[in-house]
Amino acid sequence: MTTAGQTTSISGRSTDTPGRFLVTARGNHFVSDARTGPGEAVQAGELLLASLASCSLSNIQLHAQERESGLTGGQAQVSYERDPEDPTRYACIRLELRLSGVTQEEAEALTGLFTDSCPIYNTLRRGGNVQIAVRTEAPAPASSVPTGRARAV
Repeated sequence: MTTAGQTTSISGRSTDTPGRFLVTARGNHFVSDARTGPGEAVQAGELLLASLASCSLSNIQLHAQERESGLTGGQAQVSYERDPEDPTRYACIRLELRLSGVTQEEAEALTGLFTDSCPIYNTLRRGGNVQIAVRTEAPAPASSVPTGRARAV
């Protein structure tokens, strides 16, 4: 579990398939495709939505257990709408929660506790500081690049 002030990181790398990437988080590996890639694996925008769905449900479940509220299940449907005037951003992200075993009043209270405490929700809602660092790596020397031909000895 990540606590305040703690840094969490994941890594990603390109693969030999254009538009396909391998992402690693805490030893778990999964494939992600670009919108213009093969289209078989989850895409980056979907991962963003998935993180909000997962965080909302886990946060609500935790608060429900603390309150002994009787929550028996939850579902999250998350979608985005790309901004028609600026395709580099989402105009809107929608989160629809369906909670079972609690009253509407308790569901709203649990949702309020989630929105008060979820870092993913609050970063999306308020925006956050994104820092980028880039560096290059020297290409491998030509003599060490495999050509597919056997070398004469």
